[in-house]
Order: sequence, then structure tokens, then C-alpha cells
Amino acid sequence: MKKKKEKLLDHIKKYHFELKHLLIVFVILVLSQMLTTYIHKISLRDFLFETRKWYQQDFVNSLANMSATSLELLLEVANEATVKEVEKRQIIQAFNIVLSQQLLQPHVEEVVLLLESGGTVNPVDDGQNLYTLLFQDDKNIEYANHHNAAMKMYIQEKDNIRKTEQIVTVTEGSQTFHVFVPFVLRGEYSGVFYMKAKPAFGFVTNEILTSYNQTSIIFTALILFGFLGMFYISSYTVSERDEAQRLLFQERESKLKKEITYKKEALFTKRIYHTHHKAEKVMGYIKDDLRKLSDDNFSETKYRVIKYANFISRVIYDMKWYDPPIQTIRNPIFSTNLNEVVKFLVDNLFKRISRDSDQFIFNLDFDNNLPPVQVNEFVIWEILEPLIQNCIDHSKKEQIIIEISTHYDSENTQCSLIIEDNGVGIENSLLTQKNDSIQTIFKEHVSTKHDSHKKGYGCYIAYELARERCGWDIRAENKKTGGARFIITIKNILQEYSYG
Repeated sequence: MKKKKEKLLDHIKKYHFELKHLLIVFVILVLSQMLTTYIHKISLRDFLFETRKWYQQDFVNSLANMSATSLELLLEVANEATVKEVEKRQIIQAFNIVLSQQLLQPHVEEVVLLLESGGTVNPVDDGQNLYTLLFQDDKNIEYANHHNAAMKMYIQEKDNIRKTEQIVTVTEGSQTFHVFVPFVLRGEYSGVFYMKAKPAFGFVTNEILTSYNQTSIIFTALILFGFLGMFYISSYTVSERDEAQRLLFQERESKLKKEITYKKEALFTKRIYHTHHKAEKVMGYIKDDLRKLSDDNFSETKYRVIKYANFISRVIYDMKWYDPPIQTIRNPIFSTNLNEVVKFLVDNLFKRISRDSDQFIFNLDFDNNLPPVQVNEFVIWEILEPLIQNCIDHSKKEQIIIEISTHYDSENTQCSLIIEDNGVGIENSLLTQKNDSIQTIFKEHVSTKHDSHKKGYGCYIAYELARERCGWDIRAENKKTGGARFIITIKNILQEYSYG
């Protein structure tokens, strides 16, 4: 220890510091701090001006958007057929409150609702006129005539607003904002909600700059003497923190990888277990078809056996890995007709086991305009089969009626596939959703069967394949007339599977 101190003293003695040296260092530090303070002040002022401008615009946009949304919500919940006189006055009063923001907010200068009708723009700034126009269909109302500037500006921006249906803000000067919020009535574009505002936040900037000037001198002296010490301490602290964060992130990354791997392996095991006995059953169907093969049924049997064999191939292919490449599940080369898949499952899987019995009745209602989906048809088979089987297993009726229908919504570019039965329905506890937004029926090991060791796999696997692999929405519900219903929704069906 003594030798270390001596070495340190010898190292310091090499440098001969005089007062003039210290003064030079002091002057350099002071000048550097003054220059830094000046530059910082200029930067802070520019930053505050830009921040104030952004905040003013954001404030006006938020206020206008909130007002427009309030009007839309009022129009959604209001219904002329059921509105009483008292409620009518309350609605008109609510309209007036929204359209009178210039009286409630000191920053707002003008508010008006610009509605399009027959190619003309009609300004409405009165709650009574708005109620009459929208609910009583009375066109003989007096429109406001003192919003010419707003109407002229809207006509210039109308095409852009209608095309994008997003908020458009026009800045006049440095503090005046003209905000146009698209007004959508009952799902259709009807015009805009216009607001002119001039938020005054300059006093905030002035106060901050004044306070900065007052404190900069004090901090200059403190920073001068504590700069080196703070630099050393902060550098050491930051390095220690970064090292701790690095180790923590590595630990979390390792844990997440293990959890993901475990989940994939578990799903792989359950999926293979669930499809293994299906494959055995299908192999039996193949043998039976080959035994009954004749010239009369050759084409039909060939088509069916090929489908069966492809399903067996898919099961064997899935055994290669627990996380198959996404292109083997959904890919532009796939063009699967959902109607054909459902019909094949019903005719050649479920009806086959009940050919000599009227216990199962299937009613199919297909939409022939349904576009093809770019998903492997045997993945769809693995999704639909357990859902249909669930309807059979849990119906608890002597005669089971299962209805399967498809519908295509061209306007929203989405289709739905509905599977429903006439059984006793699903227990309400299985339809609940927790924080993870997954209905209980689709979770692992959840089933109403009490005599099966391997249970709760069918709906779980169907959900995992539909939601996680295909990106489809799936939910379960009970029908009002009795029975269960599964609804699969495929959104953006024309663009969803653009691969690459």
C-alpha cells in the first residue's frame, strides 16, 4: 500500500502547476461554460418555439377531433323514433354545447359543421338546425352565412380530406390553426367539423427562458467545480447500469426463447397427437375405398383417395418440425375454396361414419361469390374438423343438426364461416375472456369431458392454427334459439396473403 502511494506522488510531482496555470484553466472553463450556456439558450429557445407550435397544433387537433367525435356519438345513440321531447331538448342542448366551443374555450375563434348535400356545402352552427336537418329531414332551414372563409378553405382541401378521411390542419401565420375533421355519419362521409383556434402559449416560453437566465449563472459556478467529479461518477454509473441492463436483457432473451420453444414444442406434440388418430381413421377409409373400387366409381374414388392421401402426407410432413415454414401454411400458390373443403369434410369424413344412421344432419349454405384463400387446404382441414367434431360431441341430442354457412362481404373484403348446432350450447364460463382476450374454450386443457385423459386439444389447436398461423379471427357463442356457434372471420381476404 505504501509503495502505491509513493508511485502516485512521484507521478504527480512530474507536473509543476503554478497559479497562472490554474488561472488559465479556470478562464478556459468559464469561457467554455459561458459559450455553452449561450448556445444552449439559443437551442432551448428554438426548441421551445417548435414545441409550442407543435403543442398548439396538437391541442387544436385534439379539441376538434374530440368535438367531432362527440357529435358523431350523439348522432349514433340518438333515434328520432324513440326520442321524447325532453330527450330531444337534451340532444339539441348537447349539439349547441359542442358547436359553441368559441364560448367555452378562450383559444377557439370559430366552430361550424360543414355538411355536403347535392354537391353544395352547407354550414351548420346551431343545434336546433342540426337536429332538424338530420332527424326530421327538413331541408328548409337557415344555414349560417358568416363562415365564408371556412367554406372557401374547405373547398380547396375537400378532395384531400375525402380521399384520406384524416384530419387536415391549415396553419395561418405562426399561431392560427384551421382544423378540418372528417365527419362520418352512419358510416358515410358527410362533411367536416371545422374549428379555427389561436392557442396562446407564448407566456410559457417566456417564463421558461426567464427562469433559465436566472438559474444559468448559479449552475455555471456549480458545474465548473463539479464537472469532472460528476463526469467520472456519471460515467461509472452509466457503465454499471448498461452492464446490468445487458445482463438483464440477456437473461430475459434466454427465458423468452425457452418459453417460445417450449410452447412451439408443446403445440407440436398436441397437434400430432390430435391428428394421429384422424390419420388412422383416414387410412381405414382409403383401404375401404380400394376394396370397393370398380369401373362405376373409379373417378369418384380416385378423387377421394387422393384427398385422403394428401392429408396423410400433410400429417407426416408436420412431424418433421414443430415450427414449419410460414410458406408451407399460407402462400400465393395456394388457392383454396373454403366451400369445397367444408363439403369434402362433411361428405367424406363426418357423413361416412354415420352413413347408415340419421343421427347427424348437415345443412350447408354456401356463398358462391366467396374468393379463394391462399392457405393450404389441409391446414384448413385441421382447423375445421375439431370444431365440427365439437358440435357433434357436445350437442347431447338424439338427432344432431349441424349448419355450416359461408358469407362474403365485398364492401369490407372479408368473409365469414359459421358452424352451428342445435345442441345445449356452451357453458357460459367457457365463453368468458380474460386479460389475454382469449375465450376460455380455446385455451389448453379446457373441456367439459370428464372421462378423457387427453382433453381440451381440439378447440385449442383450431384456435392456434387459425389465429397464430393464418391470422384469422375465431370466436364461440351461444345461439338465442339454443345450440353453439363458431364464427371464423377472414379479413382483407383479397390482400391478406401477399407473401414475400
